[in-house]
Amino acid sequence: MLDTAPLFWHEATQSYVVSRYEDVARAFKEPAFTTDNYNWQLEPVHGKTILQMSGREHAVRRALVAPAFRGSELERKFLPVIERNARQLIDSFRDRGEVDLVSEFARHFPINVIVDMLGLDRSEHARFQKWYTSIIAFLGNLSQDPEVAADGLRTRDELAEYMIPVIRERRQNLGDDLLSTLCKAEVDGTSMSDEDIKAFVSLLLAAGGETTDKAIASVVKNLLEHPDQFEAVLADRSLIPRAFAETLRYTPPVHMIMRQPARDVELSTGTVPKGATVTCLIGAANRDPRRFADPDRFDVFRTDLAEETAFSAAAGHLAFALGRHFCVGALLAKSEVEVGLNQLLDAMPDARLADGAGPVEQGLFTRGPATLPITFTPRIPTAV
Repeated sequence: MLDTAPLFWHEATQSYVVSRYEDVARAFKEPAFTTDNYNWQLEPVHGKTILQMSGREHAVRRALVAPAFRGSELERKFLPVIERNARQLIDSFRDRGEVDLVSEFARHFPINVIVDMLGLDRSEHARFQKWYTSIIAFLGNLSQDPEVAADGLRTRDELAEYMIPVIRERRQNLGDDLLSTLCKAEVDGTSMSDEDIKAFVSLLLAAGGETTDKAIASVVKNLLEHPDQFEAVLADRSLIPRAFAETLRYTPPVHMIMRQPARDVELSTGTVPKGATVTCLIGAANRDPRRFADPDRFDVFRTDLAEETAFSAAAGHLAFALGRHFCVGALLAKSEVEVGLNQLLDAMPDARLADGAGPVEQGLFTRGPATLPITFTPRIPTAV
């Protein structure tokens, strides 16, 4: 497609598909490309979220939530939460010498962090895990399976029934957690309603859970499949952000994002009409040889992907989108991957893929290893 059909009409999804870096980057950055498609794609399961908003409404809503996900606020409040959750999960297998990193770590780590960040009951981890799985299935339900759709809508109702009373109670008893921060946030006289907060929590579960789940598993998989780079990162942990940035380019957790132009837009090889759905192929754009040298090679040391901007709206890769809708949780994801990978490397410095394991990537909208069986020399328990 990059060479012969960088823009084409796809009948099955009723959308124009774009794959070249230049076109996908424009669709993310230029105001002509709106997120109006989220009205039907996301709102039925999340409610109205910040992703659908534009102009001043979007700017104010983003200003309400963004401070909790960056700088000193992130480090002071939530870094200890991230560290504790990583340690607790690793403790369950560090003495065993083997682990499926997907089912025993990556799938649980970001959801547990989000539940704890929100100040919710830790006994609800499994419940939120179920809701998150249902929401992701709904969003990726391109075949419109009625059971998957019905389960997603059921989850929307169950999450609302659970969260709205919790939000109302938290307004009366503010704490030092993320939910309290959202309850008391105010910008230019605007604050978040109970429904706004519930919708953001739903979005956080999907966007913050699924992407970090896939990203952590993919970073480890990529490093284990390139032993020289694994050894380099093991020896120099300051390379972890580079390994994560290159993973976001090479095997991004989100492979497609849709946009809807407000007017006819001329792209590199054709015109997309006003009101059409545009499916932007992130995985393909991140492997476009017009932008990246030797794009099918995983290389922590590549010189055409700057680590300094990789977790900002000026990123070279497209995994977090770009521009005004750049992922608000990018620095949270970076913190989770840095902490998680550091602790995993400490626990299993001689990690290797289990004999016969050839990890298979799975998924369409979101994509990552289905399983990641690893063996390592177990820690010998210290006698007390």
